[in-house]
Amino acid sequence: MQNAPITLANTYPDDIAAFKKELQDAFALAVVDEFGELPGGPIPSDEVLDGAVNAPGAVTLRILCDGRKVGGAVVTINEETHRNSLDLFFLKVGEHGRGLGLQAWLAIERRFPETVAWQTHTPYFEKRNIHFYINKCGFRIIEFFNRHNPDPNQPEGGNDLPGDGDAFQFEKVMKRSNPRL
Repeated sequence: MQNAPITLANTYPDDIAAFKKELQDAFALAVVDEFGELPGGPIPSDEVLDGAVNAPGAVTLRILCDGRKVGGAVVTINEETHRNSLDLFFLKVGEHGRGLGLQAWLAIERRFPETVAWQTHTPYFEKRNIHFYINKCGFRIIEFFNRHNPDPNQPEGGNDLPGDGDAFQFEKVMKRSNPRL
């Protein structure tokens, strides 16, 4: 069955609670698959999500398929450098495996055509995400964060994911700011 085209819509304040719950449910699947259970409260925590949604330059998007909410994303857009970040990205539980994620990512790229480069990250244990970002979306790994090389943007004890905190940083260069590069 062919999916309807993916579109993006801004997320409004009255939808943020549902957005956060759907994101946490989606992230919980990967954590439970890897660790057998959640280590306490929802992942990411409400505090982490509120920080991402309310960060300077943040744009919170709903991913729609034929007008139906199938996921969401939080991107941070830097209007000066056009080096943007994909901070959170998810498909709702039950929406995986039909190509919606790649369609959604391509829609995000089209929405922000001035982007020079995108960065994102994912936990080391999240093999499905690593495959998606590298093999489907064209990102490359630019850094591996671990106890010997901690993420400078992560406050001490600020990671609410289980495990040892190992994570990959990815980048996708869209266009060069200097054509001679």
